[in-house]
Amino acid sequence: MTDAHTALPIAQQAGTLSFGDDLHVHRLGFGAMRLVGEGVWGPPRDRDEALSVLRRVVELGIDFIDTADSYGPQLGEQLIKDALYPYPDDLVIGTKAGFARTGPSQWHKLGRPAYLKQQVELSLRNLGLERIDLLQLHRIDPEVALADQLGALVELREEGKIRHIGLSEVSVDELSAARAITPIVSVQNQYAPSFRQSEDVLEQCEKDGIAFLPWAPVGSGEMASPDSPLAAIAAEHDVSPVQLALSWLLHRSPVMLPIPGTSKVAHLEENTAAASVRLSEDEVERISRFLS
Repeated sequence: MTDAHTALPIAQQAGTLSFGDDLHVHRLGFGAMRLVGEGVWGPPRDRDEALSVLRRVVELGIDFIDTADSYGPQLGEQLIKDALYPYPDDLVIGTKAGFARTGPSQWHKLGRPAYLKQQVELSLRNLGLERIDLLQLHRIDPEVALADQLGALVELREEGKIRHIGLSEVSVDELSAARAITPIVSVQNQYAPSFRQSEDVLEQCEKDGIAFLPWAPVGSGEMASPDSPLAAIAAEHDVSPVQLALSWLLHRSPVMLPIPGTSKVAHLEENTAAASVRLSEDEVERISRFLS
């Protein structure tokens, strides 16, 4: 899918950002969590559709896929390999470790160094990679010293098994503490037009040039509902409320990298089209005030 005005794949119209100084991606990625079964557990309901989604991701110009060892568990990473291996040269796959799974919708923080190292080895195998470009600590385990958790990842980076380290769902203080231990290139926190509790973290990422990956970037479904608070403004642009929400995120900050996820090709195409939606500064402010 391309735009007649630019002849670029739509995802590329979102611009670019960098993880560190050496890893560049377009600012609209894909989150793979929804590809697996209900409760982020077990195989997808429609495996063929899940594989088609991943192949369409690449066709649309998306060059960053976010996943985790805990999606499935492990099945999300395996789906990516089954659909796309051998990978395009420009495709960046980020994964995460730090949760143990015991059943559907059950998540347990687990940051013991031996466990993190084991999970990274499994991710390398499941993805068919020799090095993971971005490994994010899925959650900080309060029962384990942060230096020990990050130390395990630093050791893996020194061994050439990880390229860059990121964090997920952290505060400004936790980000600062982590950066005192090792360089951090990304933060993945919950953030959406109607959920901005991490505003201070986003501002810190802007200040320090750290990529900010909002998970649940259109909220918990309220943006897509018939009575969406963005419906009227979206109609002015002849786009869906979901597309408007994603466009607002792209306009909100140059370090923002939305990673909307879906298990349907049609929804993927709709989400990706948000990269071509242009908003004025006044419209960005209007949406911000409207949802605050």
